[in-house]
Amino acid sequence: MSSVLIRPLLTEKNTKLQEQRQYVFEVSGDSNKIEIAREIEKRFTVKVKSVRTVVVKGKLIGTMTKRGRFEGRRAERKKAIVTLMEGYTIDLLGAA
Repeated sequence: MSSVLIRPLLTEKNTKLQEQRQYVFEVSGDSNKIEIAREIEKRFTVKVKSVRTVVVKGKLIGTMTKRGRFEGRRAERKKAIVTLMEGYTIDLLGAA
């Protein structure tokens, strides 16, 4: 079985969510909320209150070349927004 968590998503909006104890991770496409919660609790030793997931559809991309137009699609990805119980935090940046 592959890892459920792929990487944390660190954007300005996601950093602002951390004030409300919400953290955003990119997860494997076949994982469910229960697996995500268990993996977060095991890896970071925290208690998870809730997990929300969203599948981000890949954008259409195209390019013009000498041979004409080529079109494709970026890969889909799945995001999980994890809310922690009161009193728990995750240090994603590893501040020293």
